[in-house]
Amino acid sequence: MRKLVLSTSNKNKVNEIREILKDLPVEILSKEEIGLGRLEVVEDGDTLESNSLKKARALKELTPYMVMADDSGLFVDALNGEPGIYSSRYGGDDGNDKLNNETLLRNLKDKDRTAAFRSVIALIDENGNEYVMQGICRGSLLEEEKGSGGFGYDPLFVPEGYHESFAEMSYEVKNSISHRRRAIDGLREVLAGLLGEENENTSR
Repeated sequence: MRKLVLSTSNKNKVNEIREILKDLPVEILSKEEIGLGRLEVVEDGDTLESNSLKKARALKELTPYMVMADDSGLFVDALNGEPGIYSSRYGGDDGNDKLNNETLLRNLKDKDRTAAFRSVIALIDENGNEYVMQGICRGSLLEEEKGSGGFGYDPLFVPEGYHESFAEMSYEVKNSISHRRRAIDGLREVLAGLLGEENENTSR
């Protein structure tokens, strides 16, 4: 069975991807599971695409298997796309959700609140062929945080067609409509094609 190595250290993300791809004949592994847990890549690209590709390429240099990396961000229309690629450190302290949300609310005062979450996934197959998938979830931002679930900007973001923030939704509902899920669905289609091609070659 072919293997797909994920660049993430997030166990929840690994489990989510395994669940979505469970019917495909591919083994999903984290970088820790192949002994590359210490690999860290500086995300200094100017787009989500460049960051995801940089992480995927760094991982591919160290393993013969297929690899996948992703990068995500919140893009606010009235702020010219901020926080964008700087979403995790928008408040100045990397990974500080509270500070990031406070900074966003302050910068959004008296402005239009439409926004979109974007996720970009980069996949590199065994032969070095690169594929990039994008998922987008549009919505609007609340004036105060609501909900205790999720992470990041989830307490502020209400997706189009809903009245609850991501942080108020159940895990199942959020992950059925999120930007990451839509990008992973694209990944699934690409993988199904790659694995299908292998089956066709094997049967000839």
